[in-house]
Amino acid sequence: MATDLYEVLGVSREASADDIKRAYRRLARELHPDVNPDEDTQHRFKEISAAYDVLSDPDKRSAYDRGGSPFGGNGFEGFGFGDIVDAFFGGGSQRGPRPRHRRGQDALIRIDVDLAEAAFGGVRELQIDTAVLCEPCQGAGTAPGTGVTTCDVCKGRGEVQTVQRSFLGQVVTNRPCPQCRGYGNVIPHPCPECAGEGRVGTRRSLEIKVPQGIADGMRIHLPGEGEIGPGGGPAGDLYVEVSVLPHPVFTRRGDDLHCPITVPMTAAALGATLQIDTLDGPADIVVRPGTQSGTQVLLDQRGVGHLRGSGRGNLVVHIDVQTPTKLDARQEELLRELSALRGEEQPRAQVGTVQAKKLFDRVRDAFNGR
Repeated sequence: MATDLYEVLGVSREASADDIKRAYRRLARELHPDVNPDEDTQHRFKEISAAYDVLSDPDKRSAYDRGGSPFGGNGFEGFGFGDIVDAFFGGGSQRGPRPRHRRGQDALIRIDVDLAEAAFGGVRELQIDTAVLCEPCQGAGTAPGTGVTTCDVCKGRGEVQTVQRSFLGQVVTNRPCPQCRGYGNVIPHPCPECAGEGRVGTRRSLEIKVPQGIADGMRIHLPGEGEIGPGGGPAGDLYVEVSVLPHPVFTRRGDDLHCPITVPMTAAALGATLQIDTLDGPADIVVRPGTQSGTQVLLDQRGVGHLRGSGRGNLVVHIDVQTPTKLDARQEELLRELSALRGEEQPRAQVGTVQAKKLFDRVRDAFNGR
């Protein structure tokens, strides 16, 4: 340790009280045991805290500047680690025994649902491994007819005090009592069922409601359905994370469903009514004459139910027109006759889509005054 307390804090002898305070706080943030728990850092933290204790007190600083020893009556004698925390944080730490009765932890489980269950909702029964209240002791943790006794080491305080002397002086540290683990009392005769925990592990059934419209990755929150806390404390919450399984036909986009279908070239040209399977069962769609590949047909209210509110999304059917790849002699003859009737024996390619061509024709006609 450097002998100059100003050097310990990295300030000059002319530093103001605010300069000393800022220097100490900057170093304490870097060296605090909660941030750097190694022994060297803790030793350095005690050094800067001891230096701050002297230089932040006008009387102690004046005595030190006159050549007085920091280890004398005006120095570090009786300086405790709790005082170090108080100097930095502006208050003492909470002391006293900790309660055995505490809230239980939250729990998270994951379930898979198919698309239909996500669309319409449903009810699931789950098997959960969790902690429940110990019935024989009702959470007290003691055997029948017995109770807790005050710890004879800490006398019910839940902590013990150790005093160490070093070149910094006397350092007082408070730690949880090793015998009662900070509770302030002990259970001489633990409950044989829960071994003093007040709770036991078990598997229980739980029925949950899967809401309509739930999406992949969403969580269902069930307050108070987590594990019971130690000492029979209140239960934590349960979160159920939902994974929606892929569907072989339908793709979900928001609350709408999309699916592709393939129709024969003749049906697309002449029009037809076709039956397809939906999540609600069979449904008819109308293919209008002259339907092109990429045409979309909308089936209203055949999609996923809205998560909040009534109603459902839509089912969007994407039509792909199938061109035959193999023709027998008669089929080829008929197609050639049709081609001749339509004047398409020598077809010419059209640049752009049919819709773009129609738009171009309208613009051209407008300029020509038609």
